Amino acid sequence: MNRSLLGSLSCARILSLILAVAFLLTGCGSEAPKPESQKPAEPAVPEEIQDAANAFLGSGTTVLLFGDLALNGKQEFLAANVVPNTPKKMVAGTAVNRAIVAENDNGKWVELMRADEHLKNQNGYLGLTPLQAVSGWKLQYENSPERGMALYFTPISTGSVRTIGVKYNPATKRYQSLDLNYDKFLTEAPSLESPRSVLR
Repeated sequence: MNRSLLGSLSCARILSLILAVAFLLTGCGSEAPKPESQKPAEPAVPEEIQDAANAFLGSGTTVLLFGDLALNGKQEFLAANVVPNTPKKMVAGTAVNRAIVAENDNGKWVELMRADEHLKNQNGYLGLTPLQAVSGWKLQYENSPERGMALYFTPISTGSVRTIGVKYNPATKRYQSLDLNYDKFLTEAPSLESPRSVLR
């Protein structure tokens, strides 16, 4: 068989294959398959926010959220020391050793709330904070343009599976914990005291 005949056969096959694919894509009124919708890329963390997070919690800190999280017109961020490669056990969420919420106050970053061995803000220990020191938390968070940021902390090591909700309270202008129904704010305690048994 000569080469020109082989070339024309190959071209004819390629052309018929292209026409068949085009027919399949446009024929019978069907639409071409649409690519799966991809989750929009997370915005890059500004260097200023990452530097502030590292200053509070050390290098390698992960910024989880940033923006007007309290819906008070001020820039804030949620950052944590995330525990790498932690299996998800009974409680969903991100395992963290420490976490903070900080706010930009006239160019200076100020810590508003901290989760380390306990949950606390500028006024003391948040309500429902375990008396026993916590070595880590499962952190769940959500951020809504209408309701702002909500945080949910579950102690990992105390045996308690009670989840503590934390939100910004516009009345007191600080982050406070919520009651067990997540609808009323709880006041802080200036110190943690172990309950004592009363002997009769």
